[in-house]
Amino acid sequence: MELDLLLFAAIAAFLVFRLRSVLGRRIGHERPPVEPDSTRSGPRPEPTADNANDENVVSLPDRQPADAFIEQADGALGENLRKIRDADPSFNSESFVEGGRAAFEMIVTSFALGDRETLRPLLSDEVYENFAGAIVERADKGHTMEMTLVGIQTSEIIEASMDGRVAFVATKFVTEQVEVTRDSSGDVIEGDPTKVSTVTDIWTFARNTRSRNPNWTLVATEAPN
Repeated sequence: MELDLLLFAAIAAFLVFRLRSVLGRRIGHERPPVEPDSTRSGPRPEPTADNANDENVVSLPDRQPADAFIEQADGALGENLRKIRDADPSFNSESFVEGGRAAFEMIVTSFALGDRETLRPLLSDEVYENFAGAIVERADKGHTMEMTLVGIQTSEIIEASMDGRVAFVATKFVTEQVEVTRDSSGDVIEGDPTKVSTVTDIWTFARNTRSRNPNWTLVATEAPN
């Protein structure tokens, strides 16, 4: 009887040892245990030689990129551009102008080709209706338009404003274009295919600063010349 008890005790001890050896190890992709207070904010440990490299790659809080144009702009333009940047910290004048140049080329090219599908998301409802109406009228007459954007000489922000959450920025484009309209027979009825004209346009773009959509929409066009 005593021998049996010793044997059972030895077997029990062995099973406990095996269970602890298995349950005490992480053998897959289990998450490491989390201390109850580990998610609370608090002072971070001082960097040591072992973790100095890790400290160097900690992400810093986002900061607004330097924008000399916005900082140096005077009067209402500067004040309103700074209001736009306050409402949308990602706003940058250089990036805006670059995007405006790309939008200008895409819009004038699509208009000449009669590509309403490309135009639709780039324009406000009112501007789209004007562009689409001109495209339909041109097609009804059997006319075609040829437009070559030779180059954009200058593009600059000239006005800005905020209306509630919506930001408005007007850009002046000075471009070189060759524009020709032909009738159904292919004869030129407007423009000169051999002449490069300098054209000035003022386009106003708008964007809801609370929107997740980063794109600006063309809401007004003006041709001072």
